[in-house]
Amino acid sequence: MAATKKTAGGLVVATALALGLAGCTASQPGGSSGPGAKKGAGAPEAPGSVLRLIGDGSTAYTGPQPNVQKPEKLKRGETPPQFVVFSWDGAGEDSQKLFSHFREVGRQNNARMTYFLSGVYMLPEEKRSLYTAPQHGPGRSDIGFGDLQGIKDTATQIREAWQEGNEIGTHFNGHFCGPDGGVGTWSVAEWKSEIEQAKSFVKNWKTNSGLKQEKALPFDYDKELIGARTPCLEGQKNFMLAAKNMGFRYDSSGISKQKWPKKTDGLWDIPLQLVPIPGRAFETLSMDYNFMVNQSGTTSQGDPSQHAYWGNQLRDGLLQAFERAYSGNRAPLIIGNHFESWNGGTYMRAIEETIKTVCTRKDVRCVPFRELADWLDAQDPKHVEWLRTLDVGQAPKEGWAKFLATGPAPSPTPSAPTAPEGVTPAEEQDEE
Repeated sequence: MAATKKTAGGLVVATALALGLAGCTASQPGGSSGPGAKKGAGAPEAPGSVLRLIGDGSTAYTGPQPNVQKPEKLKRGETPPQFVVFSWDGAGEDSQKLFSHFREVGRQNNARMTYFLSGVYMLPEEKRSLYTAPQHGPGRSDIGFGDLQGIKDTATQIREAWQEGNEIGTHFNGHFCGPDGGVGTWSVAEWKSEIEQAKSFVKNWKTNSGLKQEKALPFDYDKELIGARTPCLEGQKNFMLAAKNMGFRYDSSGISKQKWPKKTDGLWDIPLQLVPIPGRAFETLSMDYNFMVNQSGTTSQGDPSQHAYWGNQLRDGLLQAFERAYSGNRAPLIIGNHFESWNGGTYMRAIEETIKTVCTRKDVRCVPFRELADWLDAQDPKHVEWLRTLDVGQAPKEGWAKFLATGPAPSPTPSAPTAPEGVTPAEEQDEE
């Protein structure tokens, strides 16, 4: 999407930690829809057809989201599925067409993903004054704003992605990082303002852009939006305090090991994870940006002779992380990406090869965060805590059947005995 301040990530490179332990950046990314016509008494509407326009018609209620898998409670003794979540920060469609490309990759490889949309990508430059970021004046954004073609193209991708069973989260708006007014300095009240504005730009994109003949987005954004990742992974604590009362169910802004998620302040805390860098003596976050910082430093277009090697290093690091979870504790693998052509596009190639390798494996579910959160909510909390006793890459010594069959009993009803069966693990603190 064309924008007034688009960079190749240089601005954010300057504000990220040198070792890549907290990284993120952003790139810019037919006929009006009316209520669906009846198809006969009692006949169901076609998936994605408009049942009720919302507000100015930028969004609409179209019924339950199609192409999603309902969660099932894990049976005692059953091996957990291997979840893998591919997510995209600041998702938008620009001239590179990476949003549409990875939707196609997902369709071909049984992978559905989470797209964290930046709200200002749906706000045209000439309406920039509608956005006032906390601690900044009106019309300020470190990633610019949208243009009409970019808004139109991004709306098309969002619409079709949701109908395919993908999730639309948020990466908020102006992407301010660092100590001078960055998101890490924002109060709970300021985060609430940022969230409301991010929602507003999606809920009113037709009015703001003048593209009133475009089709509505096929969801109620107040209900669709349940999760986020903060810019540069900063400001998580106050964001979560704000979000828990605003319909959110999870956050993916943290940093952790490859272990099963836990709840913090009522939200599922599903962080990015430390994964191997093949050939290096340390690990970095499971995100393209962090590999780039460790490979080419402050430039996003380093030595061309190293591009292929750097992409392979990302791919192979993610595959090593996958294998140690798949054959170990089965903790969900969380991967963050950006629609960027850093270092010649090598990371986009690496992510595509990773998707093709892991998402077709037995017992693997490449799903959005929403479905992972749904599955976690469907489990007995004691069983999730039991899974958390397994460390990185640690498989149950006596096999999954015995581990989950002899773990804690389901939570008792008020009238039931409170003593659990088997061994109940002590409360554990991560080294995070």
